[in-house]
Amino acid sequence: MQEIKERLALLKVETEKSVKHLNLPAKEKILNKLEFKMSAEGFWDDQKHAQKISRDAGHLRNVIEDWKQLAHDVQNLIELTEMIDPATDPESFEQLQNDVTETEKNHNKLNIELYMAGPYDKNEAVISFHAGTGGTDAADFAEMLMRMYLRYCEHRGWKTRQIDQSPAAEAGIKSASFKVEGSFAYGYLKHENGVHRLVRISPFNSGGTRETSFALVEILPDVEESEIEVKEEDIKWDVFRAGGAGGQSVNTADSAVRLTHSPSGIVVTCQNERSQLQNKQQAMKTLKAKLIALQEKHHLDTIHEIRGEHTQHSWGNQIRSYVLHPYQMVKDHRTNFETNQVDKVLDGDLDEFIEASLRSDVS
Repeated sequence: MQEIKERLALLKVETEKSVKHLNLPAKEKILNKLEFKMSAEGFWDDQKHAQKISRDAGHLRNVIEDWKQLAHDVQNLIELTEMIDPATDPESFEQLQNDVTETEKNHNKLNIELYMAGPYDKNEAVISFHAGTGGTDAADFAEMLMRMYLRYCEHRGWKTRQIDQSPAAEAGIKSASFKVEGSFAYGYLKHENGVHRLVRISPFNSGGTRETSFALVEILPDVEESEIEVKEEDIKWDVFRAGGAGGQSVNTADSAVRLTHSPSGIVVTCQNERSQLQNKQQAMKTLKAKLIALQEKHHLDTIHEIRGEHTQHSWGNQIRSYVLHPYQMVKDHRTNFETNQVDKVLDGDLDEFIEASLRSDVS
């Protein structure tokens, strides 16, 4: 019981420190102001503005309620340690041990979110996968990564919605994109952005040789167009005829668009929507998300500082390796965190990798 009491005493101190740092009373005042705005007549007349206010209020409400509940749970467990005798009530003691472990896990989860102080960390995200060097193995690896991240999102209780997907000729995918709907989705996922490497015995090679393949994971914040400004003179538009599925209007009109942002050299192509206007709107939204991600990556004050050198080398050094042969290991090359539990990682168990990246980002 003494060990349990010591763990709870430490948990109480850490929780109180975090609650003080968060300044919950100030957050409650902000929430009250937002809720007052939401109750005003005509609030939903401006849908985009109303949705932003509603999201901000929901985020604040979750933070306040989660930390208050954690503090309440810790106090309850401390009181239970004085009421349970392990010798006479082993079942209750076992339940207490389990509850303390779960409460520690909950504290760790909430505490990790304190590292997410970026202006877009609480946003939802768009995650994309692109097969790189390695032929069919790379296409298969891109699909493996897609499954891994979709499983991770499922574990976190986030919803995912497919935006587009392009299958490869033999197996796997050329590319795919998904919207990730969940609080702090971008904050958790943004460090997963980069090149991933796979080493294994190729199932597509009759010689049974060991092959290395690469795939790119791209993480963008889901942002409103109005959140940042891009100069019109910096944009060049090209229109062309879209291909693929989507109905007759997609294939018989110049509805697809290609956007080129001159200062950064970023090129965005969009042909998923039915009309040219819709594709232009989506392309501009994607450009702004890419600029925000680059601004954060390079620690720039504004997006206007982004130039071509910031967008180069997207296929440069890999951030993580997945080795299936001759031994089993997944290693992150930025934090040096590694594990031999490859199957668990590929099934979406990414918490330790993501937490290591978040902590190293502020250390």
